[in-house]
Amino acid sequence: MRWLLRGLILLTTALLCHCGTTGSGNMGGPTVEERKAAIASEPTGDFYYGRRYYIEKTRFWGYVRRPRQSWDKAKLVIFREDRKLSPDRLPENGPDGRRYGFDQNHEYRLNGYFTGREAYDPNSNQFLPEFMLTGYETVNRNPGWLFRPDDRYDPYRITVYPR
Repeated sequence: MRWLLRGLILLTTALLCHCGTTGSGNMGGPTVEERKAAIASEPTGDFYYGRRYYIEKTRFWGYVRRPRQSWDKAKLVIFREDRKLSPDRLPENGPDGRRYGFDQNHEYRLNGYFTGREAYDPNSNQFLPEFMLTGYETVNRNPGWLFRPDDRYDPYRITVYPR
């Protein structure tokens, strides 16, 4: 009986260690090759692609990049909403699915421009580029991982960033 218990403990430990090192994340999504092909075939123009990255109590919006540019080149930004409110500008304490941050990991086509200024997000203690949002449309509500297939999302701390 003791050897069986030891075996189960060793098996459980091995599985837990294996899960942490396989590179599997919790965001799902396409293969690396599929993602590269999708980015390479994007239409170009005077717009950006943005991916909402919601972390509770932070004020940054997410990552923004130019068409056909890899996500590794994207910038984490704070939106300036003088001309257009962000897609999820809703009360933070609203009903499920209709509150600020409901669109975590949605991908958007964004109209706007970088102002050249930086804005401070006190909850993440970062100075980030300011992006003046002038319009948007939803591209994909479930695009999967952002930078790598092993990306892991945690709504309470920054875990998804280019490395």
